[in-house]
Amino acid sequence: MSEMRLHDTTGRRLYLNAEERAAFLAAARRQPARDRTLCEALHWTGCRPSELLEITPSRVDLSGGTIAIRSLKKRKDASGQQKVVFRSVPVPAEFLDTLDIGHGIREAQKSRKKAVAPIWAISRVRVWQIVKRVMIEAGIPDAPHRSPKGLRHGFGINATVNGVPLHMLQRWLGHAQLSTTAVYAQAVGREEQDIAARMWG
Repeated sequence: MSEMRLHDTTGRRLYLNAEERAAFLAAARRQPARDRTLCEALHWTGCRPSELLEITPSRVDLSGGTIAIRSLKKRKDASGQQKVVFRSVPVPAEFLDTLDIGHGIREAQKSRKKAVAPIWAISRVRVWQIVKRVMIEAGIPDAPHRSPKGLRHGFGINATVNGVPLHMLQRWLGHAQLSTTAVYAQAVGREEQDIAARMWG
């Protein structure tokens, strides 16, 4: 397995910074319901596109304020069998309202069939295309971080800058090892300045 990095071999960022995340969210809110909720779900949960496509109405807890995401990285239990791991990620109530209005989540949860149907019935390639288009509209430069993975890394950096404990972030991102999550503690640029400013008091 390749080591997770926040910069490529030429030193370019692989994550969206705070300003780019805000611009992406603003651009996402100008999109039609399906694309808006898809982009916002990636923004607020930090999940992978493949994980996003597995989210069903039954995994959305409207009153509890969380979305259950199945971790798709291969994991095995003690007997060597494939292990199914879900993680609950807290999201803003405003986003859950948008998701409910756009996709009829509450109503779908009443139907056994609709409750387990994917909210976004599209391909991973289509998710990538939508995210890239919205990032272009948001004015994010043509660079390695202009991608769904850049958004996921941006989520990790943002959580670290705002003091989320690494063990909690590990759970939200679905990392098997805390050492993977710890990479986000190596934040740089403006993010590192924010961390340093808290230290300076």
